[in-house]
Amino acid sequence: MPPDLRSCITALHIPQAKSPLTQKSHAAILTSKKQIPSAHEALHAYEELKKEDDHIRVIDLYCIKPLDQTTLQEAATATKAIITVKDHFAEGGIGEAVRSAVTAPSVPVYSLAVRKMPKSGTPEGLLNYEEISGDAIIRKAQTILRSLCIQ
Repeated sequence: MPPDLRSCITALHIPQAKSPLTQKSHAAILTSKKQIPSAHEALHAYEELKKEDDHIRVIDLYCIKPLDQTTLQEAATATKAIITVKDHFAEGGIGEAVRSAVTAPSVPVYSLAVRKMPKSGTPEGLLNYEEISGDAIIRKAQTILRSLCIQ
């Protein structure tokens, strides 16, 4: 675990499924701090997007059973889109659980997850290859915000 990750998560106050990092958020990024690479990349994306005045929130979705319905519905109501980030295959994970739990049909759920043929490489290289790195999260969030005419 990167030495600054635990203190960063604590500083951002996202234990379990608690969220509001900003009062005004256009998108929510859901991940789990148990999935260290995903959490670290989501926090990187949050910091970079904040510099560009793109308002997002990061939610630590601690587990998918039981799912924190209250936090999910709050995020769906308060934002225009939800992005899930998982450093495993998409099937049976956060993306599917969130998609079936969010009751607001007008709030799209986008899933960033492992989708390509596994291969060897450095952690950073594999995050880039699978498009689940902080930069990939930033690109996805910006694309979504532009498509929703939020900027």
